[in-house]
Amino acid sequence: MILKDMENIEGAPVQPEGTPPQEVIADETIMHEFRQAPYILNPFLSRGCCQAPKIYNKNETIFQHSCSKFDSFDWLGKIPAPLGSKVIDVVEVRFKNSRKDYYRMPPDMELSVGEIVAVEASPGHDIGIVSMVGEMVRFQLRKKNPSTNPEEIKKVYRKARLTDIEKWIAAVDLEISTMYRSRLIADQLGLLMKINDVEIQGDNTKAIFYYTAEDRVDFRELIKLMAEEFKLRIEMRQIGARQEASRLGGIGSCGRELCCSTWMSDFKSVTTNSARVQQLSLNPQKLAGQCGKLKCCLNYEYDTYVDALKGMPNTDIRLKTRQGEAVHQKTDIFQRLMWYSYVSEPSNMMAIPVDNVILILEENKKGNLPEKLEEFSQITEKKSEFDNGAVQDDLTRFDHL
Repeated sequence: MILKDMENIEGAPVQPEGTPPQEVIADETIMHEFRQAPYILNPFLSRGCCQAPKIYNKNETIFQHSCSKFDSFDWLGKIPAPLGSKVIDVVEVRFKNSRKDYYRMPPDMELSVGEIVAVEASPGHDIGIVSMVGEMVRFQLRKKNPSTNPEEIKKVYRKARLTDIEKWIAAVDLEISTMYRSRLIADQLGLLMKINDVEIQGDNTKAIFYYTAEDRVDFRELIKLMAEEFKLRIEMRQIGARQEASRLGGIGSCGRELCCSTWMSDFKSVTTNSARVQQLSLNPQKLAGQCGKLKCCLNYEYDTYVDALKGMPNTDIRLKTRQGEAVHQKTDIFQRLMWYSYVSEPSNMMAIPVDNVILILEENKKGNLPEKLEEFSQITEKKSEFDNGAVQDDLTRFDHL
């Protein structure tokens, strides 16, 4: 009893002797504890796999087209081949990120999409996933490699064995740590380069390092140190800023996935003239993409704007009227309206149709001056005067209240 009394909380009311203890009703409020779900890293996502392959499973459902970069839809997949046509023995095999290649199957082998195969590499062999079979491969070969000699196409060795998949998983798991370690070695050597991605061959004998650099880099010492560190054959591939964004991926300012990592395979030069033609402000923060270069989408509507600008008068020529000269301010290209304002009143703008602007210019060439531009304008914008009440009113206006 004494121990129980000592356990009472200080300041709590003590029940008198002989009084039955009161029943305490517990609080029925449900307390929810929110915990962040553990993030499971899937290094095979860049290879089009929704999950990492298992050694003792068939791994038939790990490949998903929605997880693949530069995926091609097989619109001939359910269409039977013409009678008498020769079935193509070439398949498309996907590797890391956007790297895909075409390989020839042995005569006694049949492959389907999603199967893991061992293919010819230099040196050794590589492990990839079949991403396309059938007649669609013939069109892809014709589109991407029109001059490819059929005898130069590499071979598919076999379907991946358990030992092949085990080596493949071990090689992929080493890629992230290898990239971080290689960055540290390059920094210690004082090399002005950035290693963006590492791809280790499926047989764990060769590694491809993708890097970006503004100037030429002498990485002979770097290759020597990395070969001693990783015990692999090292291959260095320099890529540009746009290729870096394509390989790493991301979300653009439009809210969609980057075009260069989903469907755009060739990069055309983008200049500031594309922004000028489309009447965009030359703001680098808005015109630059994640790669730091001008956005590729500036070229999408460039031809449309060029066609729409045909037949429009030169904006450097002033319109002359009896009320004064007017200068060009802006142009609404698709509504074919040109905004002008008098030199003496630059804040009051008038929208004049292109046909009327051409008419005024022709009259000016003849020496005729219209009375005023308001006769030809369609819309008139006048700048409203801003009244600052804090300046006009007296500070003592509330004293008499």
